[in-house]
Amino acid sequence: MLEPQPLQRRAATAQETAHVASGLRARRKRKNLLINSFAYLVLGLIALIMLYPFYWTLITSFEPTGNIYQAKLWPSGWSIKNYVEVFRGTTVPFWRMVLNSVVICTLGVTFTVGFAALAAYPLAKMRFPGRDLIFYAILTLMVLPNEAGLIVNYSTTVNLGLLRQDNPVLNVLAQYAAVVLPGMASIVGLFLIRQAYLGIPMELIEAARIDGAKELTIWRRVMLPLALPTIVAFSILEFVAYWNSFLWARIVLRDKELLPLSAGLLELSGTFSTNSRAVMAGAVLTIIPILIVFAFGQKYFMKGIEGAVKG
Repeated sequence: MLEPQPLQRRAATAQETAHVASGLRARRKRKNLLINSFAYLVLGLIALIMLYPFYWTLITSFEPTGNIYQAKLWPSGWSIKNYVEVFRGTTVPFWRMVLNSVVICTLGVTFTVGFAALAAYPLAKMRFPGRDLIFYAILTLMVLPNEAGLIVNYSTTVNLGLLRQDNPVLNVLAQYAAVVLPGMASIVGLFLIRQAYLGIPMELIEAARIDGAKELTIWRRVMLPLALPTIVAFSILEFVAYWNSFLWARIVLRDKELLPLSAGLLELSGTFSTNSRAVMAGAVLTIIPILIVFAFGQKYFMKGIEGAVKG
């Protein structure tokens, strides 16, 4: 049986230890709070710096008059006449530009994602000599900027006869194809989808082969459903890229009636004057579809990118 004195000393020691541990936890909590507060403050400032140009564009698009180059937090007045001018159209009707953008995005996303998904399958799941060498050789092309291929792409579209057709219908289709064609071979899409394919167990493919499934059937019924989040994420990226198509569209499209929305906004600028507020209104209208697509596809986008990185 223990004496009372040692028991009291042990109880006092335990209380002192608990008090010290509680103090350490409190100091650690205060330290983490300060670190997190500082991190949130820095991130908040960065977010404000990045969002201000969009906010400035929005409030400027509603201003009837005033100096557009002056820094401001609130517009000098409110008016929708800039949006009315955009909807009425100038050289190119607004709704025609929207239709052109929808057609270009539909063709571009469909063919670019389809080709990337097809090309990634043999590079991920088939064994043949030089497979990895081919893949890494393709990846090295990512160091080249898109502008480096402008001359080659333009020469190719001219030689294919895509810039001018005698038949009006063929001329429209050919010019749409000229905008879409250079972007159909996407190295980024090939990389992302291949990484997603690598995360699919080989046993599923072997089981499908034993059941007599052909490679195209395996790709369509096994690979595509399991890699769907990554494919959706890449589709969103391609939609944004084609929707914002500007430089290449301005180069190859001879007919202004076929300009997409982002490139057609330049037509709001005259030769000697520019209606900057109408351009801002058009820019706001151009951003809205991108925000809608990303809002609905955000879950798939984050899941797809995460799956591609893990793969």
